[in-house]
Amino acid sequence: MKFGAFTDLLEELKNCALCPRNCHADRFSGSKGVCKSDASFNIASICIHRGEEPAICGTTGICNIFFAGCNLQCIYCQNHQISRTIHHAVTPRLHDRPTFHLYRIELSDVITQITTILDQGVNRVGFVSPSHFIPQMKVIINIIHSLGYKPVWVYNTNGYDKAETLRTLEGMIDIYLPDFKYIDTELSGQYSGARDYPEYAAKALKEMYRQKGNSLITDENNVAESGIIIRHLVLPGHVENSLGVLRFLAEEISPRIHVSLMAQYYPTNLVKNHVNLGRVVSNFEYQQVTDEMEKLGMFNGWIQEFESSEFYRPDFNNLHPFE
Repeated sequence: MKFGAFTDLLEELKNCALCPRNCHADRFSGSKGVCKSDASFNIASICIHRGEEPAICGTTGICNIFFAGCNLQCIYCQNHQISRTIHHAVTPRLHDRPTFHLYRIELSDVITQITTILDQGVNRVGFVSPSHFIPQMKVIINIIHSLGYKPVWVYNTNGYDKAETLRTLEGMIDIYLPDFKYIDTELSGQYSGARDYPEYAAKALKEMYRQKGNSLITDENNVAESGIIIRHLVLPGHVENSLGVLRFLAEEISPRIHVSLMAQYYPTNLVKNHVNLGRVVSNFEYQQVTDEMEKLGMFNGWIQEFESSEFYRPDFNNLHPFE
């Protein structure tokens, strides 16, 4: 397969300012910003995933494309095997520093893997952690369309996006699936190295909402075809941050927006001794957050089972990380 006509979309990687980091790195020359990614297709896994919200995965699952690296560097990242480019142990030690793999894969192989899954009856494709790979994502979408496939496209992001970059995706992305991690700048700086996360995430969410509005459009099987679902992972010891996130969404976006509240946090080895993050969320903490959702009149979406921290633990050393 020859796809040279589409690779012109990668030109903006010569002076990369896709995300709020604004590194201006020439990713063709070997210069890398915070995400430590070059101009190739750095993909850690392409697989069928059945663990997303019911409206996203349906009965067939979704073909998820997990990009490597990340423009955030959360010390507690649940996908740390493929996302961590900077090591933030509680007490940093050089011999703890993991090796970061770029997971380079040829574009032709990317397309073959995606179409093989689509040919199995899966009709949706999700881009996971795509903020620093938007040009590559556009290339993939254009090629898949040129081959006659018309899947539902899902943009599954940590929320650290630039609104002006998201505007270039209007009409291309069917479903936005962003995180809204923090309303607290101290937490976002301490845990993710981005004190400006609340500011940029708020603008990004408002842009997604401008494009999609409140409605989550579904098919006859109640599987989403268009819309926005905002995720929030409740962190142990930080109920006030979660309450603030919900209040912002209700007051600044809409109480009718679809929210996915998650209890699946578990401490990875990098934070197992952390004073707050070294444990799972307590039932009492999670109940406080779910009560606030009800109080705010936020009845659209999903509340994850409290025991979820035992089940959502991917291993990207496996061909199928979630099985």
